[in-house]
Amino acid sequence: MPKFLTIDDFDLKNKTVLVRVDFNSPLDPKTKQIINDKRIRAHASETIEELMKKGAKTVILAHQGRPGSADFISLEQHAKLLGKSLNMPVTFLDDVFGELAQKAIKSLKSGEVLVLGNVRGVSNEQKKGTPEEHSKTEFVRNLAPLADVFINDAFAAAHRAHVSMVGFTAVLPSAAGRIMERELKALGKVLESPEKPAVFMIGGAKGDDSLDISNYVLESKIADNILTGGVIGHIFLVAKGVDLGEGNMKFLEKQELMGLVPGIKELMKQYPGAIVVPVDLAMDVDQKRKEIDVESLPTPYSIFDIGKKTANKFGDIIRKAKTIVVSGPVGVFENPEFKKGSEIVLKAVADSEGFSLVGGGHTVAAVEKLGLADKMSYVSTAGGALIEFLMGKQLPGVVALEKAAART
Repeated sequence: MPKFLTIDDFDLKNKTVLVRVDFNSPLDPKTKQIINDKRIRAHASETIEELMKKGAKTVILAHQGRPGSADFISLEQHAKLLGKSLNMPVTFLDDVFGELAQKAIKSLKSGEVLVLGNVRGVSNEQKKGTPEEHSKTEFVRNLAPLADVFINDAFAAAHRAHVSMVGFTAVLPSAAGRIMERELKALGKVLESPEKPAVFMIGGAKGDDSLDISNYVLESKIADNILTGGVIGHIFLVAKGVDLGEGNMKFLEKQELMGLVPGIKELMKQYPGAIVVPVDLAMDVDQKRKEIDVESLPTPYSIFDIGKKTANKFGDIIRKAKTIVVSGPVGVFENPEFKKGSEIVLKAVADSEGFSLVGGGHTVAAVEKLGLADKMSYVSTAGGALIEFLMGKQLPGVVALEKAAART
């Protein structure tokens, strides 16, 4: 478990606290309006509200999109939604570290909240670097002297060694916010001392990390079984020598996933029986679901889900597990014809008496669509940071908090 300080380690009354959150939210492509403020509400209820009650002067640092992208907008909407969630006025200032921002920070009163401009608008914000290197930037040098404590609550961005994520930890007492703390504790339970048997369900459409995750959790003896679905299941079937059909094989090539096949073959040989692949699949035949056994492949039709036999097989394994990690749905659950696999598997996770962690945007969307979020032990909204953690990588945002804690 990472060694970091938390909000509990500080007396924050009348203290100026810089809080890095992850307010990055999906937007309507036409109106640029936020269509889901879940992350804003989570930071409000779990961390910001507590800071207000403790009498802190809270200064919010956050990003939305990146320069040049369609979702790179001001944080004015985010500040209004935060105020709505906190049921109080929140000041927004479209400046990050200039004179206006500095003046506003100095005039903050106990219990007040200020949201500064989009940090991604700061030149070199996204440049990778060490905390010490980033602490020398104008961004950190201008704001750090005005603050007493830095709190990082942005676990979803913890895999980024950006200025606002790590720069302040080199010069200010630093702690994890409640969301960061909760995420790390849940992941620690899964990766450091999982109750056995432990099962990892890896699905989704992005397969480039699947080999690294599988290799890490098997080699580290974290997982007893890996269940594969979605596009991940397809590439693992190909590694077993299955021809999915011309269209499906071309799709894997287009996604540049065929390069994973030799490594997956080697992994299957090294851990015989540990990796479970689909035994049947669901194809799109004239926009209708039609299931086919793997033995009957190849098929000219597109494969969009695991079949019922596979879903039930996965469900049986999951129900016996004491620890379950789900990363990615097993099919195109957004389409009613192809949600059956994800529905059966996720219901098995919800019914399990073991500790369940589900994570990643599409996984969470599937869980919420099926109304199962409350039945999961832990739901993580993080994407890239979660994947890198599951691959055994150190996250710069977390390492920076550990180093800051070691200095105290």
